Amino acid sequence: MPGMSGMPPVRFSLAVLLTDWQHSAFPLLVVAAVLAAGYWYLRADWLLAQRGRRWSAKRRAAFLGGLVAIDLALQSPIASLTASYFTAHVVQHLLLMVVAPPLLALGAPMTLLLQTSSRRVKRLAHRFLTCWPFVAISHPVPVWFLYYGAMFAFFLTPLIGFAMQHMAVMDLINVGFLLGATLFWWPVIGLDPIPHWSMGYGARLVVLALGVPVEAFLGIALLGESKAVAPMYTLAGTRAGGGVLWAFSELFAVVAMVPIVVQWMRSEDRRAARDDVRLDAEEAAYLAAAEAYRAASASGVLAAEAGSLPVIDADTRGAAEAARAAGRGALPGV
Repeated sequence: MPGMSGMPPVRFSLAVLLTDWQHSAFPLLVVAAVLAAGYWYLRADWLLAQRGRRWSAKRRAAFLGGLVAIDLALQSPIASLTASYFTAHVVQHLLLMVVAPPLLALGAPMTLLLQTSSRRVKRLAHRFLTCWPFVAISHPVPVWFLYYGAMFAFFLTPLIGFAMQHMAVMDLINVGFLLGATLFWWPVIGLDPIPHWSMGYGARLVVLALGVPVEAFLGIALLGESKAVAPMYTLAGTRAGGGVLWAFSELFAVVAMVPIVVQWMRSEDRRAARDDVRLDAEEAAYLAAAEAYRAASASGVLAAEAGSLPVIDADTRGAAEAARAAGRGALPGV
């Protein structure tokens, strides 16, 4: 197998799997960025606690898990093994596009930033999120096409071979994959405030569901390849990587639907609880007004002097009747 500039072929072994971490400039820059992001997040968490407010431990774990996934993809032995094994390259791709970004989004870093930063930083963040270039590139429709289209353009064209032979290009592509996937998963997870392009729960599920056949087609295309996708890989490795990409991308899509469904159910429960409180308040007001009207009538006081019964709109009266039918207490006749 021909070697690659700056990244010689690596043979799989237990020693490589445990010890062959990358120490060139780009992986070290990744480590520095990961550590800086983790330090900021934990410090912001601590500042919030100093103000008497608790940050979710699940969000903290998700964000830190996303940072670990980035480091595993770009600095661990997985990155080393991409020099010779297409399956390792697929694992790296999955970590950068379907593992790290949703975990980072589940950490709700923008919400934490807005709750702990200075007023100046909040203004800068709001200005960035609402500027037209960011609004344009973060629109869900082009992001969806770029997210899935980039996979086809990379894996089914000579681009992968060129990039693996020029590691600076590969590093830039990996960063692009991560940033693009972050734009894709940010509104799908939907915990952070999203100006302009927030999606409902149904739309999020549709976005993920539409991607399932696309990922399946890509996996099948790699399984059916008649030659290796790049000079440094074998045909058997190409097909094995296609199978891994197909199986795990589908699995992650289904798993990602679970928290969305849970959020949707909780949202419906909260809305039902709010509706119950509102209906209870309207019913109580109606009962009180009816009782006052009946008491005034019984004492011989004219309704005009005692105050007439408030006008109850049709929706409120219908809701009250529905409540009575459900056994929540009969309303007195008026």
